[in-house]
Amino acid sequence: MHIKKGVISKPRPILHSSLISQFKTASVGMSAPFTLSLALVGVLSLSACQPVKDANDNAANKDQLNSEGVELLGSERIQTIEALAGVPMQQLASFDPQEIKQGGDTGIAISSSESYSKPSSNITASRKGSFFIGNAFFRQPWVIAPASTDSRDGLGALFNVAACQSCHVKDGRGHAPMTAEDDADSFLIRLAMPATTDKQRQQLKDSLIEKVAHPMYGGQLQDRGIQGVPAEARIAVQWTDKPVTFADGHIETLRAPTFNLTNPGYGAFDDEMMVSPRVALPMIGLGLLEQIPDADIKKQAASNHKNSNDIKGKFNWVMDPQTGKVALGRFGWKAGQTKLITQNQSAFNEDMGLTSNIRPHESCMPTQTACKNAITGADEQGNGKPAVEVNDEVAKFVEFYTRNLAVPHRRNAEDKLVLAGKKRFYDMGCQSCHTPRYQLPKTADDHLEQHGQVIYPYTDMLLHDMGDELADRTIAGKLPPKNLQVEFLANSYEWRTPALWGVGLAQTVDPQATFLHDGRARTLMEAVLWHGGEAKKQQQKVLMLDKQGRTELSAFLQSL
Repeated sequence: MHIKKGVISKPRPILHSSLISQFKTASVGMSAPFTLSLALVGVLSLSACQPVKDANDNAANKDQLNSEGVELLGSERIQTIEALAGVPMQQLASFDPQEIKQGGDTGIAISSSESYSKPSSNITASRKGSFFIGNAFFRQPWVIAPASTDSRDGLGALFNVAACQSCHVKDGRGHAPMTAEDDADSFLIRLAMPATTDKQRQQLKDSLIEKVAHPMYGGQLQDRGIQGVPAEARIAVQWTDKPVTFADGHIETLRAPTFNLTNPGYGAFDDEMMVSPRVALPMIGLGLLEQIPDADIKKQAASNHKNSNDIKGKFNWVMDPQTGKVALGRFGWKAGQTKLITQNQSAFNEDMGLTSNIRPHESCMPTQTACKNAITGADEQGNGKPAVEVNDEVAKFVEFYTRNLAVPHRRNAEDKLVLAGKKRFYDMGCQSCHTPRYQLPKTADDHLEQHGQVIYPYTDMLLHDMGDELADRTIAGKLPPKNLQVEFLANSYEWRTPALWGVGLAQTVDPQATFLHDGRARTLMEAVLWHGGEAKKQQQKVLMLDKQGRTELSAFLQSL
């Protein structure tokens, strides 16, 4: 697959203003187009938030906000952000002591390579044991069956990695292969074919199927196989430098990937096969994101679509493999999974070739006879349940672990440079997609650590069109039509806004960690500069930043 090299044109001068200082504490906010690092785009205004002096100032500020701030976000989006946060935009944009604890009372104060690997700080001693048991199953490699380690055998027959930790290094984000010779341990390729029948098109429209899988290679490329089972292909990448020039002459060199699939094990690839490269996402705060009410996510999509600006995020509507009913998607790069238990068991199945009650079938296509005939590690469970390799007890321990990986506290949140960068972030309207704050409810479940927390994840959990540069392509390198669904309702151009909490520690946890869905961005600034589509205006404004502005924005992002 060849990703076409794009050119970021030199932007026209853009007027900027100090919007945050013009906010009335009752109701104002901004929003900007972004998905993966929308929060990464900057702000052009440097002035700090100033109190309103008198009624005349009030009126002047209100008029200026209406003409510029509302144009960025729209009044509906402003009101929605403030309603979700429970505080006015001005408080969100200035120093907020509560925000230091991004994960609420679950968070931890640690800034080291272990920052993503600690349990929720409010977990009780009686529940902590479940966390560490889940941790063991997450970290330890699974082995080929039959084996003496009966609780961890059954790897493959086709797979990508042998352990969850191989993708999520120290529970962090993955990285793309650096060269054509590198293994793709924390990186994979999702596959999809265009619908060719009315039945397939209707099933996709109704979210009854995730995608049209390739008849020989399925929905995910598995680049490893146990002995006697050919791997599906090898993933190789080449990088091309792409210089981008800021208004002040500063040059940032991006890198554009060209992904190739070599050594096909089951026949030639079809030219129209969609290829979606993806790095592993960080594991922190997932239990908190799971507790954001569906209604809070849906209302953000509704408020976006009432705007006249470019932000038109939508939620994915997916088939839940546990219940057999359609539900709101919230996990994965395209929000294709409904909750952690289904996300985990889908990863067990597709990444490691392991069966479970939710995903009871081996990840072999009908034509892959060696895979289908391989010995499994499935154990009988009784009570009419199918024999599986990941039993319900193991699945629950892993679910508890992934639900309770703590979000590290912010660092230097009151630093003047950080606050100036935060001001830029809000003036740009990045919070339109990177929704800063939520108040979680207390629900009728045992997710005790997450109940009632006030959190600052900086995500709206919605899908956004990020433009041609970041879109999935066919293996022949062509852009698909936008009505081609590749993961339930999501098309090739759409990506779920990732949470930004903890992003400043990503390369402290793993120095090789990279950003964006395919790992092309080595820094947060690079990630910003790749944004297009709904985020194009913000990307252009970032290119207007001088050295001081870039320093401030980076300081804010590194504090998260």
